[in-house]
Amino acid sequence: MIYASGADYLSASHKRVLLFGMSGLGKTYLANMLRDNGAADGGSWFHYSVDYRIGTRYMGEFIADNFKREAMKVPLLRELLMTDSVYIASNITFNNLAPLSTYLGKPGDPEKGGLPFDQYMQRQEQHRKAEVSAMLDTAQFIDRAEAIYGYRNFICDTSGSICEVVTPEDPKDEVMTKLSESLLMVWIKGSEAHTAELVRRFDRAPKPMYYQPDFLRAAWEEYRITFEKTEENCDPDHFVRWTYARALAHRQPRYKAMANWGVTITAEEVAQVRSPSDFNALIAQSIDRKDRT
Repeated sequence: MIYASGADYLSASHKRVLLFGMSGLGKTYLANMLRDNGAADGGSWFHYSVDYRIGTRYMGEFIADNFKREAMKVPLLRELLMTDSVYIASNITFNNLAPLSTYLGKPGDPEKGGLPFDQYMQRQEQHRKAEVSAMLDTAQFIDRAEAIYGYRNFICDTSGSICEVVTPEDPKDEVMTKLSESLLMVWIKGSEAHTAELVRRFDRAPKPMYYQPDFLRAAWEEYRITFEKTEENCDPDHFVRWTYARALAHRQPRYKAMANWGVTITAEEVAQVRSPSDFNALIAQSIDRKDRT
């Protein structure tokens, strides 16, 4: 790790931390809090959102072209687009990634907004490549944040699917190696109660996600056999709801393996963090806690 002890982290002039774990456990909350309050509490933090980078730098054209494809079906908008009279683009923000998730889509019945499975898998592969590229951009942004804006502290807010695009058991994994050379890797670990709440939350508002291809193909086949569905009559929302709990179970051991590259904090501990000072104390504690194990 880039910090030898909790004291080493606390005294460091440059604090560089990467947060990973299931979506909904506090990664973006911590990153926003550090960005908004850091200047008044020990130094400003640059917030690097991997999902934002994916949706703007690497998938922005895919997303905008999909909007245009739909707009071309409307005669008035088609005429305006063909004469360059209107401009169509997504408005992704750190806290609103709807254009990205909408583009990823869900497989199944087109009457219910579903995509053909092959097209769905093509978009999944686009996301995988984009996520790897966005992760490998992190070190570049650490340098840019300080050189251009003067930020010495850096927080990387990763996508919940980071565990799907790395092989944490491989000591030579390119993404894990490059990230751990520049940042302290921090796993936000949830409890069974947190997992159950995430499942309930997802059930209320199912959204597209990225999954490993082998896992996704197996889930698709099992789902269609279990519910006797074809690609054309599969309910897209029902499929992603059914898949989600299985995805969390699939991801948990992968997150745990990633934690060997850094330290672990719990979602309960994150819930107690109210300031950058609280955050720094928790990170220092987690480093020392790992040293004792």
